[in-house]
Amino acid sequence: MNNRKILLGITGGIAAYKSAHLCRLFVKDGADVRVIMSEAACEFITPLTMETLSGKPVPVKMFGRTAGPLEHIDLPDEAEIMVVAPATADYLARCATGRASDLISSVTLAFTGPVLFAPAMNTNMWNNPATRRNVQTLTEKHGWHIVQPASGDLACGWTGPGRMAEPQEILDAARSLFRRDLVGRRVLVTAGPTVEDLDPVRFLSNRSTGRMGYAIAIAAARRGADVVVVSGPTALPCPTGVQRVDVRSALEMESAVNEEAGACDAVIMSAAVADYRPEQVMEHKIKKEHEGDARVLQLVRNPDILAGLAARFAKKSGPVLVGFALETQNMIESAKAKLQRKGAHIIVANLAADGLGGDNTRATIVDDQERTSDTGPSTKIALADKILDHVLEYWAMS
Repeated sequence: MNNRKILLGITGGIAAYKSAHLCRLFVKDGADVRVIMSEAACEFITPLTMETLSGKPVPVKMFGRTAGPLEHIDLPDEAEIMVVAPATADYLARCATGRASDLISSVTLAFTGPVLFAPAMNTNMWNNPATRRNVQTLTEKHGWHIVQPASGDLACGWTGPGRMAEPQEILDAARSLFRRDLVGRRVLVTAGPTVEDLDPVRFLSNRSTGRMGYAIAIAAARRGADVVVVSGPTALPCPTGVQRVDVRSALEMESAVNEEAGACDAVIMSAAVADYRPEQVMEHKIKKEHEGDARVLQLVRNPDILAGLAARFAKKSGPVLVGFALETQNMIESAKAKLQRKGAHIIVANLAADGLGGDNTRATIVDDQERTSDTGPSTKIALADKILDHVLEYWAMS
């Protein structure tokens, strides 16, 4: 981010203490950072702190100018992107309705470049229909980019979604906004688990949350790609600017992927597709007849979607095919074997302990050119960018 001009907005929430760390990360990454704060933000962190970290005066009030009389117009003109972290419910509501009642909302309204925002608030405030409607307006109609809040313990004592994303994740998201190297490319991403029904109330599935696949979709869209995500059941919202096709079973995912793949430049299969499905789905709930009785389930193999695509495009040009290998041991060896067995171009391998459930991960990327690279510990959005970088390199070699 050398010499990139960033306008960092801070609104009034306890998560403002993280903004100091975020500012420091931007500066260390080479960015030229200008900070603007709401008056409420000053109740949690001082302008002096942010001025010290950014090396520039920090304006707060509309009429307490640190520069010229048109500061609310000049500030947005000087920046390439605007990052607002934390973004409170009140700030989002004002921006969604076009209000300019203080300096930070006036600057936002006058800013014409990409806006990246990291919401932070109480769980009930985040889940309130008014907040969700405002977020939808900002992302879908205004084109803003969101770094979704995390779920966990909140300062108010509640536990749930609403905690501001960590500074490193926001930095990684901001980096993506400066890269437009996928313009003109169409990328298909599969995400989440598949679900194989046993009867009307029971099913077989796995622990996938879909976060890795959605991170890839988000990163690709930020870098200018036309993105479609074929998603198994997940609680994640559809990323801004991404087409989503919802599926449930492996057979449904295979059908959706085959329909889309021919028009794509890359297919990234990050979904955790069930290897087996019940041979028979019962019309009614399976009853427990006697205590202690064992029940045998007959399972049949699901189609291998990635291998099927490799066979389909084997003798003609097609998309770069990227698979994932989640292992519990012998990760590299298993990934290389999977690469050959499935006919993929790239395999992203990680250990279950590193890849399931957490916000951070690490992986090893192997390809059919015998290249192997360890990504090291990173956020999922940073890993997504590294995977896309590898795809770009593969295109360049083709």
